[in-house]
Amino acid sequence: MTTFASGTDTLTRDALTVLQPGFPGTTAPDWLLRRLGEGLASVGLFGRNIASAEQLSSLTAQLRAERDDVLVAIDEEGGDVTRLEVRTGSSFPGNHALGAVDDVDVTREVAYELGRRLAACGVNLNWAPSADVNSNPSNPVIGVRSFGADPELVARHTAAYVTGLQAAGVAACTKHFPGHGDTAVDSHHALPRIDAESAVLERRELLPFRAAIAAGTRAVMSAHILVPTLDPDHPATLSPHILTGLLRGRLGYDGLIVTDGMEMQAIAATYGIERGSVLAIAAGADAICVGGGLADDETIRRLRDALVSAVRAGELPEERLAEAAERVRGLARWAATASASASAEGVAPAPDVTRVDIGLVAARRALTVTGAEAFTPLTEPPYVALLAPVANIAVGDETPWGVGAELTRTLPGTETGSFAGEAAGDAVLEAAGARRIVVVVRDEHRHPWMAAALDTVLAARPDTVVVEMGIPQAAPRGALHIATHGAARVCGRAAAEVVAGA
Repeated sequence: MTTFASGTDTLTRDALTVLQPGFPGTTAPDWLLRRLGEGLASVGLFGRNIASAEQLSSLTAQLRAERDDVLVAIDEEGGDVTRLEVRTGSSFPGNHALGAVDDVDVTREVAYELGRRLAACGVNLNWAPSADVNSNPSNPVIGVRSFGADPELVARHTAAYVTGLQAAGVAACTKHFPGHGDTAVDSHHALPRIDAESAVLERRELLPFRAAIAAGTRAVMSAHILVPTLDPDHPATLSPHILTGLLRGRLGYDGLIVTDGMEMQAIAATYGIERGSVLAIAAGADAICVGGGLADDETIRRLRDALVSAVRAGELPEERLAEAAERVRGLARWAATASASASAEGVAPAPDVTRVDIGLVAARRALTVTGAEAFTPLTEPPYVALLAPVANIAVGDETPWGVGAELTRTLPGTETGSFAGEAAGDAVLEAAGARRIVVVVRDEHRHPWMAAALDTVLAARPDTVVVEMGIPQAAPRGALHIATHGAARVCGRAAAEVVAGA
């Protein structure tokens, strides 16, 4: 039963309702439960909050014991960005692999199965899918999180993903509006800028969002990017022209608008999270996402008080805050109904091989293999050299990737090492000794040191196998080249099957 603490006024409750904070640990702290009693309506989960499916179910039950209609959100894209399987790697390939398969039925099935697992753990809002068109191959933050560089492909798979996820009773949050694909800067670190003309934006960035809206996406996440053609002064998250004029007005979207994380430097370092949150709600956003980096009661208090003070000072219309809060509550009502409907319709049918293994099936189909005709599968344990770039913040560095663990299952005795920097190539050769070498790269085209290391290894050992687990922009090379289109655990398994002939 939903309860509100006595003495909590409507304005304060509304200010709490529009916040989507995170918290540390695998159980809800007392301060979070208290805020739920005072009006907080959403909670965001990250990898730090999840140890197992059973623990996650207990956590969400703990939250709902305090407020039965709470929205429990998570950043679970599958592929490289996974929270459910943060310590093992995802059972589902990410968007780029699904785009490489280009079968909307597979995308819909993957999203449905992922949504079913989320719903079973009590999660009802997923900050996914990414509808960004990765038109800039050097993009440091989107990359394999995008279905691809073709707007029409991205549009049809975005719609399929939204449909599949929501059929499982989990609200989709399509991101990052109006499109983060043509950026060369990571908004976690600074404010990116897209200098594209209106006609380009219309046929490229906006096409997938139109498809998501037509598919009924229940939420849209704004991007912390500056698009001067749309608004020369404000990033999208803080722009009335973009959120209200374009998204609500021209595109006709009437669902929940969620901001990207307000502690990201694109906002925090330019406006500050308090001022940024006020401007975001005033611009048309309905929910403030914060908690990836700031996850404490003090942050909730600061943002609540900033919103209340802005209303009392006449800087934020009370009606706008009330409208935003009602959209949050409206999504909570939809989620409760959708979850019940999905359960009644049999969201968890009797297991069959297609549904249970849909992630692996998709990962296998996503492979692009060059040189297979002349390649003899390995029968002796190789040396796996991981040329590891610094992970972007969205992906994080907790999740293992590569093919070493999967090859070890087939070829016991396989050894793995991680390398980076100018001397990486020579270090790989020394570590490998006489063993056959498998080099695993991630976005070779974006890292000159990685390409140079591969040059060194291939010059000395031309029989080296190369596995590219990022965007396969560089030309294939090696005795065998496998492009997995992502670094999910199932992508590693699919590649290992080819290498070992399993």
